Amino acid sequence: MLRPFKADLHIHTCLSPCTELDMSPRGILTSAKKKGIDILGICDHNSSENSLAVMKASETMNIGVFPGMEVTSQEEVHVLALFDAIENALKLQEHVYKNLPGENDEDAFGMQVIVNEKEEVLGFSDKLLIGATTMPLEEVVQLIHSLDGITIASHIDRESFSIIGQLGFVPENLELDALEISPKITYEDAKTAYPYNYPITCSSDAHYPDDIGKTFTSFLLEDKTIAEIKKALKNEDGRRIIR
Repeated sequence: MLRPFKADLHIHTCLSPCTELDMSPRGILTSAKKKGIDILGICDHNSSENSLAVMKASETMNIGVFPGMEVTSQEEVHVLALFDAIENALKLQEHVYKNLPGENDEDAFGMQVIVNEKEEVLGFSDKLLIGATTMPLEEVVQLIHSLDGITIASHIDRESFSIIGQLGFVPENLELDALEISPKITYEDAKTAYPYNYPITCSSDAHYPDDIGKTFTSFLLEDKTIAEIKKALKNEDGRRIIR
């Protein structure tokens, strides 16, 4: 049976150096529950090391959690990757880490905290997660798809780190699944401003608990899975994006 699900597919945890420390698994899930969010996408910068913690913490809260990542391409374009399985997210992480130069400077960029589902600190990432990988955009998209993931171009309405901000356009041959807009623009305005042949999703890009669910995408789905989201993005079998 199909029913509506509210999804915020772009959430950062305390692993991303630009977030607050209270973006812990429980902090994220508690805020999402208050906002009536059914599905979350955990998309830290160039890493998925906190995804499993949020997935485990969500088991008693009836919130679906997709492990993922916000990958920064060689061109400094941000791309969301979302998966059903943590194993595939970690395979992407392995590729990203091999192609991510530099080390983090906590004084300049902030701490990159790795936690478990109990809020316990397991360590700190020394990778330069805020940086860009050496992988071209097309390679990033192909890699995500090879791991059965969904690929969404991040916050296309932003001047920095978006596909339009960095390239000036969306390449016709790029096999994206969707384009994401931020809370700064409405869906109606985005359809006019960006007349590309891709579905448009809305996500919060939350770095603070209060921002979770600030904007979201409503999907008509049967269940909280990537396979169902893929169908909705393609408008297949009754699955679709609803407003």
